[in-house]
Amino acid sequence: MKNAVGVLMWVILAVLALALAYILFLQVCNLLVNPKKEYDHCDKFYFRVLNSAAACSFVLGRLRIRLEGAEKVPWDQRFLLVSNHCSNFDPIITWYLLRKNNMAFVSKGENFKVPLFGGMIRKCGFLSIDREDPKESMRTLMKAADLMKRNEASVGIYPEGTRNRTPEKGLLPFHNGVFKIAQMAKAPIVVAALHGTDKIRKNYPWRRTKVSLEILEVIPAEEIAGRRTAEIGERVAGLLQEALKAEN
Repeated sequence: MKNAVGVLMWVILAVLALALAYILFLQVCNLLVNPKKEYDHCDKFYFRVLNSAAACSFVLGRLRIRLEGAEKVPWDQRFLLVSNHCSNFDPIITWYLLRKNNMAFVSKGENFKVPLFGGMIRKCGFLSIDREDPKESMRTLMKAADLMKRNEASVGIYPEGTRNRTPEKGLLPFHNGVFKIAQMAKAPIVVAALHGTDKIRKNYPWRRTKVSLEILEVIPAEEIAGRRTAEIGERVAGLLQEALKAEN
């Protein structure tokens, strides 16, 4: 019995040591990134590290994630991914499930200061946006389009602009200007609905949370060329509202 307890203690210590070593590794990777520099390409090494960290976060967060409608995704080309936004886990889940297409998100500046992750997302081509400054916002949208045109990454963005804390009341008003990214890049728009992410905080740590990313529709580049962004926004919002209504 004593031998069994001793072995168990050594196993626990070994697991803790590995976990601490991995966290130290992530922090070193993070510190090696220049926080004042904007990177215009997706670093393959950091992309792999980022996805490994994402996978670990799903285990720790007790999440079961799945991708629905994967056959609709245009894997052979770059696209603009738009979806609803209810949790801080949303971009992590999305970029992991769509990792075959190198997803880079347009995100608020605070996310680039998050410990362990902040520097890595910068190296993976993620872009910071300042919604209070229209000129800077447009500059970021142009850079996002350039990422796709240079075949560096597909781009993800949330038209709601921020996390929706009351999803039961419906979608927040859209910032339709984000659809200019697809128009400038002459790329399709992939409309997706995230299901279950608003329940993560409520369930953790006592219960697992089932989360899915449902691909609703792919709007070809030809259909959005020359159209008003408000018109595109109406179509996207309609698709999302219908999918989220079915969930409730």
